[in-house]
Amino acid sequence: MLVKTLFAGFGGQGVLMMGYCVAYTAMLEGRHVTFMPSYGAEVRGGTANCTVTISTAEIASPVASSPENVVVMNQPSMERFQHHVRTGGALIINSTMCEREPVRKDISVHAVPATRIAEELGDIRAANMVLAGAFTRLTHNVSLEMLLDAVGDIVGRKRAHMLELNHRAIIAGHEYFDLKKPAKKRKD
Repeated sequence: MLVKTLFAGFGGQGVLMMGYCVAYTAMLEGRHVTFMPSYGAEVRGGTANCTVTISTAEIASPVASSPENVVVMNQPSMERFQHHVRTGGALIINSTMCEREPVRKDISVHAVPATRIAEELGDIRAANMVLAGAFTRLTHNVSLEMLLDAVGDIVGRKRAHMLELNHRAIIAGHEYFDLKKPAKKRKD
């Protein structure tokens, strides 16, 4: 099994943290992982993305062309990266920040109002963790329990006061699809 995922958004939205948490979780689960961040010089407000490759075998190249999954935090990232998703892959979008629909018809599109959910939880900065939770539910690339542990390791040291919020956000994103049926592949 080899799965490539691209996470994208504005700098300051926690895109790199989301990808790092998923990569670290896969490592804790004993898999091979690459994590490649990319961000503009201005960081906050500029574009940021990272690719995470998870495999049961050694990874020959960290380049993630045609990823199976793309997770986007905002409209500009959706416009730019929807075309990178492999045919039959999944595009997971923060629907609070994406006003227009993707144009792709050959992929599954999963809309999660991550910023709205995070705001209801008390802090919009947790939108990235809402999407991380949704990602675990939709892809099964990493387990929910191990993601919660990984976030505890990563966030707990630096921002212990944010740990409870991040855990609640991950669970809310994971449970979002219990309330709403995931999108089917569009046929237009």
